[in-house]
Amino acid sequence: MRASPIRIPTVSNDSDWDSCFHLSQQTNIPAHQQIDDLYHTGGSGESEEDATSKEEEKIIDCMSLPKDKLAQSQKKTAVLIKEKMNTQANQELIRCVILSRIIFGEEHWKCAQALANLAYGYLTLRGLPAQAKKHAESARSTLLTWKVNTTSNKEKKEIVETLIVLYYTLGVAWLLQNQYPSLLRGVQGSGLEAYFSLQKAERSMKELKELDKGGICGLQVSEKDLTVALGRASLAIQRLNLALAYFEKAIDTVIAAKGEKTSDLISLYQEIAQIEQLRRNHQQAIQYLQQAYSICVSVFTEVSPRTAEASALLAKAYAMSGEAQHRDAVELYFIKSITAYQATLGSENSETLTTIEEFFQWLVQNGEKQCLMIQVFVYGSEHIKSRETKQLITLLQRASNSSSRWRREAIAGRKNSICRGTEP
Repeated sequence: MRASPIRIPTVSNDSDWDSCFHLSQQTNIPAHQQIDDLYHTGGSGESEEDATSKEEEKIIDCMSLPKDKLAQSQKKTAVLIKEKMNTQANQELIRCVILSRIIFGEEHWKCAQALANLAYGYLTLRGLPAQAKKHAESARSTLLTWKVNTTSNKEKKEIVETLIVLYYTLGVAWLLQNQYPSLLRGVQGSGLEAYFSLQKAERSMKELKELDKGGICGLQVSEKDLTVALGRASLAIQRLNLALAYFEKAIDTVIAAKGEKTSDLISLYQEIAQIEQLRRNHQQAIQYLQQAYSICVSVFTEVSPRTAEASALLAKAYAMSGEAQHRDAVELYFIKSITAYQATLGSENSETLTTIEEFFQWLVQNGEKQCLMIQVFVYGSEHIKSRETKQLITLLQRASNSSSRWRREAIAGRKNSICRGTEP
């Protein structure tokens, strides 16, 4: 039986967009003409002046309905996002695009604004970078062909805000598509595309600050989000010093806004630690991961999945340093991680088994079995130290075998599901 190809979502197979797009095609007749058809009568004896006046009134009346609908849809979108009803919010964003087309026309910057918001919605609400990229590119094309001069400062600010949203969306969409390098341009190419788009977003952010005289608020894309994205893009193109500078800036921004113990810092410390490890600055990486671990304990308690993850990362950072003085720290944080995972997720959970396997591999690589032989020789096989070491190694060996078997079964299951043409 033939294996079905892997399906990567694109705009062409987005049923929500398709149905709304066809609806918009049906509304190409100018609204005042549709009203005229509904209310057309034979000769009424009206003068030409009266007819012209009534025609203008009809246009104003029929255009006020889509504008009201657009305002309602925009408010509804904000409420749905707040309530985390992401799919419904995305559908409202599609309606906003259609209504913007009816009111302003496809080539107006307001239509580009609606498309940029839809693209950002696909990225942040639905996690669909292919759709996000497609709509962001459409918004960019509309803005590039918009030739009418904008005199209003309010309009200028809105256009710049739209540029920030669409270029941020394009950049992050390229970063997310690094998961499929063989199907796209490759990791390096995607990273460059992401970096260039995010740089444009950064320039637009600076321009907006000038228009707002230094202070900006209420943006969909925060300075912190843009800075982190630039750091990730810099890392993707292997510019480690630049990536480090962006993450340091993001950390300073978060600390200034929310303090030193906010959970927002956890992932930032973990990512900047990864950069320091790539720069072979292991001691600094350990310090960042210690800060992340400390916040996890403070916010989530010591026995939680987040703290277990932070503990495992810290254990591996100590191990990567290769220094003998860190051996005790490696064991301590691995055991803390395994204990927390077992207490919260269970002994058979994949995270638990993976961490146990990593700990066992480190023990084997660092001669813990030789340690057992020496303890047996010095203390005897029945001594408590020998028994404890033997029990630990046996437990880890079993867990490692169980983890390997679990991985084989999971891989086999995924292969079978792909062959059946189903999603895993």
